[in-house]
Formats: sequence, C-alpha cells, structure tokens
Amino acid sequence: MKLSIQREELLTPLQQVIGVVERRQTLPVLGNILLDADEKGITFTATDLEVELQTRIAAKVETPGKITIPARKILDICRTLPETATIEITVSKERARIQSGKSRFQLSTLPASDFPAVEKISQAKEFSVSQATLKTLIDRTIFAMAQQDVRYYLNGLMLETGKSVLRAVATDGHRLALCEFESETGESEEQQIIIPRKGVQELHRLLVESDDPVNIEIGSNHIRVTTPVIRFTSKLIDGRFPDYQRVIPKDGDKRVLADREKMRQALLRTSILSNEKYRGIRLGISNKLLKIQAHNPEQEEAEEEFEIDYNGDSLEIGFNVTYLLDALSALSGDHVEVVLHDANSSCLIEEPGSNQCRYVVMPMRL
Repeated sequence: MKLSIQREELLTPLQQVIGVVERRQTLPVLGNILLDADEKGITFTATDLEVELQTRIAAKVETPGKITIPARKILDICRTLPETATIEITVSKERARIQSGKSRFQLSTLPASDFPAVEKISQAKEFSVSQATLKTLIDRTIFAMAQQDVRYYLNGLMLETGKSVLRAVATDGHRLALCEFESETGESEEQQIIIPRKGVQELHRLLVESDDPVNIEIGSNHIRVTTPVIRFTSKLIDGRFPDYQRVIPKDGDKRVLADREKMRQALLRTSILSNEKYRGIRLGISNKLLKIQAHNPEQEEAEEEFEIDYNGDSLEIGFNVTYLLDALSALSGDHVEVVLHDANSSCLIEEPGSNQCRYVVMPMRL
C-alpha cells in the first residue's frame, strides 16, 4: 500500500474515529485503526467491539491495500507535523513507513484480516431525521443517563420510534429526562431500543447543528447512524427500559413560573455552600416568592430569594441542586415551569406551554 495525503486531510478522519479506541484493550488490534485504501480514497475504521466508527476521504492512492496502524501513534505524529505538510504512507511486510519532508517514522502494523468486523444489521428498520433533531434529542437527555449502575439498562439512552414521533429518555433512578420531536419514522407501532453510554457520547460528539439528513437503521442488536461524513454503528443494550410514563407526575397542583436564567444563577450561587457529597438544597415556595437555602457540615450557609409567579399554599422541599441545574441548562426558553404536589413527591420541570422536553427530579430529605 502506498499513498500521499495532506496533513489536514488525514488529521480530520483520525480525530473523528479516535474516540472509540480504548487506551487499554484485551486485543492488540483494537488499539489500531483499519486503513482501507483504493483508487478513489481511504476508509478509516475504529472499533472497541461495542461501537464502530467509519469515515472516508478522497486521497491520491498509488498502490491500494488494507492494513491496521496504531491509532494514537499515527494521530500524534499527524498532530505534531507542520500544517502544510504532505504525508506519504508506505506499507511493506509488517511495517508502515510515514514520511513528511525530513521526518520519517516506522510503525508496526497488524493484518487487516485480524480487525473485527461488525456483523451485518439484519431486518433493519430505516428512516431519516435531520442532524440537528438527533443532536438536540441527545443534548437534552444525555446528562440523566446512569453511570455503572447494576441496572445495566439504565446505563444508556432509550430511543423510542413510532406513531410519527422520535423520543429519547434517560434516567439514573433519581431523575428522568425526556425529549421528543415529531418525525416520520414510518412506524405504526412503537419500538424501544437502548443505546449504551459510550455509543451515545460518541454520537453526541460527532453530530453537528445541521439540516442535513442522517439515515438511521435499527436492527435486532445494532443501531447504525450514517451522516454525510461518518458511519456510526453501536450494539444495543439487551434489556427492558422502565415504564417512564409512570414516573412523570400527573397530580401536581402547585405551578411555579420563573425566569429560567435567574433561577439557574440563583441555584448556581447557592450550590457553592451545599454539602459537597449530597448536594442538597432547600426550596421554600410561598406567595410570589422563592427562597433557596443551602448549608454544609462546616456550618456555612447560603440563601437566595427572588420573585416568581405563584399563588398557592406554601411548600418546603429539598432537591439535589445538580439535578435541577442540569434540567434548567437543557431547556432553552426564557421561562420555566416547575410543577409540584407535596414535599415527598417528584417535581416536573418544563417550558410553559410546551411538553417537548420534560424533566422529573425526585426530592431529597434534608
């Protein structure tokens, strides 16, 4: 294999696929990137056996071929070369020779036949949405995914298709985030899949705010998302996601309307003196007024007050301030509506007049 390419043209695809390459892996070949060069260009593939990323660029290929090259080493070499450098890659036997000007590098390689291929997606259901829609769905729910929970089905994002809607839901058992868009998925029945945490993070990193369509294929064990520049494939978590509709409060009779940014800033300031471990804060809701209080084991205290649109019975309730801040940051409107029932019930956070994105936060005992 022999090819010539500009440094910037090589750097972009390497940066796109490097995210799935584990620093420590059981199989040496998983630390490599597969280069497949033909007359029209080069295809780059990286995988960790759970997520696969593939991208393709046009390049001047003198001699076609396939080989796997150490991923981080070739990326670091590429990064440190001058911006205008031309890179020549020559592969013979088990060595890859990388040359640019007076810089020369010899890398060990592994055969392309050793590189694991993701199994073909069978019986795939296929539809398209805009990149911006898919990115927004993930943006507004990703923070609520669990991390290393024994309930493995919570360590990911649930994507639900069907009946002209595309819905994303994430929960860690203490809070829940839901976002949905109208979308012609071509489904008459609802279908739920769970994308693992790493796959969601990589997809979130790769998507851009664009009206360009992305093609989504859902099989029995995999999801594949194809954009104009990259093909993302991930295994699915085999499990049943909790019935999220049961978690969304239906009996909230106390509706607080507030300036979203003013509330977010007040919570941010108060959180400075909250308990670092439990992050608890107390909300005191009364006629036209919201009082936010926090204290910590060092006997330090913080208190904020600001006006709200509320006429009803007084209520005091505790929350993890991080969960409230995450929900407020995910919303984009000027105002926020917080719906409560009592001190022992979850609250519902959403934009007034819209239920496109909803956030449920369980209370804390303080």
